[in-house]
Amino acid sequence: MENNVTQRHLSIFEQIRRIDEYGVEFWLAREFGKVLEYTDFRNFLNVIDKAREACENSRQSILDHFVEINEMVSIGSGAERALPSVKLSRYACYLIVQNADPSKEIVANGQTYFAVQTRIAEIKQMNEYTRLNTEDEKRLFLRNELTRHNIQLADAAKGAGVIEPRDYAIFQNHGYQGLYGGLGAQDIHKRKGLKKSQKILDHMGSTELAANLFRATQTEEKLRREQIKGKNKANKTHYDVGAKVRQTIKELGGTMPESLPVAESIKSIETKQHKRLK
Repeated sequence: MENNVTQRHLSIFEQIRRIDEYGVEFWLAREFGKVLEYTDFRNFLNVIDKAREACENSRQSILDHFVEINEMVSIGSGAERALPSVKLSRYACYLIVQNADPSKEIVANGQTYFAVQTRIAEIKQMNEYTRLNTEDEKRLFLRNELTRHNIQLADAAKGAGVIEPRDYAIFQNHGYQGLYGGLGAQDIHKRKGLKKSQKILDHMGSTELAANLFRATQTEEKLRREQIKGKNKANKTHYDVGAKVRQTIKELGGTMPESLPVAESIKSIETKQHKRLK
């Protein structure tokens, strides 16, 4: 029953997504507010104003993401009336759910959904990524991104009180357990049939690397944003973020990361690339 509720909440964001005459996706504010369980649109406008402010603080153009329009709203008996509303981009929706009432389950699910989708969109918009054609090229790109973000994650974890190498290993394991349905690093290693000398990250395909990249970036941001302190709280944060990413993969009909196939060692791909460059 609970999974059905979650499925309904997550899928509704796609159900109300619209496409304009130029092929650009958007959401309508009044419709979006109702999904987020705001019965009074005036209250939802306060959330939109906070999202606009966050957009401006991020040095993004507000007009690119929030467009004033009139939205046709049903007033009963099949009649409709045009009321002031806002045409929202995916990024605007992301900012709105970040500023909405976090006590609502639908808002929490929306935060996960739009964070995942926004991050995927960011990756796809990167010039380097859009030029990549093969799986090997995508793996190399994502693996390098993950290496870079793991350094930033380690710094954020250190700020939260995860200092010793052993404590950091435990911290990392919690992230894996959340994303991989309770499996820690050793369990994943065994499940994938890897040898002792083989590293998990070096044998992930682009889909699995992208999931782990999102886990790392979102955990880092959450640790810093909420100024989380203490090893136990940091571990729980990493686990919870991993679990949220897993939940989203499930609701979108994706394959669970532990069930994705083992890929060729990325070291072999790097060697091939170096030879080609020479």
